Amino acid sequence: MSAGQGSGAWRSVLVTGGVRSGKSTHAERLAAGPDPVVYVAPGPVPDAEDPDWAARVAAHRERRPAGWRTVEGHDVAAAVASAGPATVLLDCLGTWVTAVVDAAQAWDHPDEELRAVVAGALEPVLEAVRQHPGRLVVVTNEVGMGIVPEHRSGRVFRDLLGTANQRVAAVCDEVHLVVAGRVLVL
Repeated sequence: MSAGQGSGAWRSVLVTGGVRSGKSTHAERLAAGPDPVVYVAPGPVPDAEDPDWAARVAAHRERRPAGWRTVEGHDVAAAVASAGPATVLLDCLGTWVTAVVDAAQAWDHPDEELRAVVAGALEPVLEAVRQHPGRLVVVTNEVGMGIVPEHRSGRVFRDLLGTANQRVAAVCDEVHLVVAGRVLVL
């Protein structure tokens, strides 16, 4: 076993780390193999108003093998369920949480309502992870290790994603933390 690759016996793995840590590249390596791969992209569709986001999405698209099927949209549970036995790579939970809150137009709602919105949307995702017959790799951001965000939306996002990360990690076989391109199996 090479350093940071885990036992190889996992069926589902959560890959977490900071921005530009190498987590997506690591997840892509884990997903690659002889089985078909379904790449689930739950983030917003890039547009001309956010060139930085468009560049990030383009870089991810260019790295993906041509044979991988891509599913875009925030109905992650349906995307995982429809993948059949294919390997699923979901990148990432952070963009999914953002999409869920955006769709509910709930950023200004009280914290309890926000938590309920995300928790309700997360339940079918957790069930889809549990039931998926193939290998599944979920990428997420580790946002709780830095400074406390200045704005409420940043603090709320950090808390919502932290809770979602814990819940997804609880149903995955392994969790990989990626820092500076190095992988630590937790």
